[in-house]
Amino acid sequence: MIKAVFAGTFDPPTLGHLNIIERSSRLFDQLDVLVSVNPDKRTLFSDVERLNMLVELTKGLPNVKVSIWNSLVVDYCKKENATVLVRGVRNAMDFAHEFDLSLMNKQLSSNIETLFLPTEQKYFLVRSSSIKEAARFGGDISKMVPPLVEKALKEKFC
Repeated sequence: MIKAVFAGTFDPPTLGHLNIIERSSRLFDQLDVLVSVNPDKRTLFSDVERLNMLVELTKGLPNVKVSIWNSLVVDYCKKENATVLVRGVRNAMDFAHEFDLSLMNKQLSSNIETLFLPTEQKYFLVRSSSIKEAARFGGDISKMVPPLVEKALKEKFC
């Protein structure tokens, strides 16, 4: 059994995130989606709100589990016996950043491999920060986030 982890802030979850989750769930026996808690990052949604959105959005994927984690992702992998970290990349800048992280993770835990999964082209421009800004000013974000997330964003900015 191959278990993988897809970690992120998911503030908010986007269609790009869901695309990576759905595709990864077909590649691995088990996929843990990890809502990473980073005290240095200011988020619009609480950890529990992000967890609840992702649980709802992935309920049709039986091999996907969503959890919250407030430490190193490699420590979660060790605890849960996951051997693969999935990282979605949109462009060369994403790849450079994720590549550096993969080298650090490899130093921290040599038996965890990182898989870079390119985002489908239609999601290249989907960034959580841009979505929040567009939502704040009433922009149409319906092609970037699922309806559940669009509704939650509208409620935050009303």
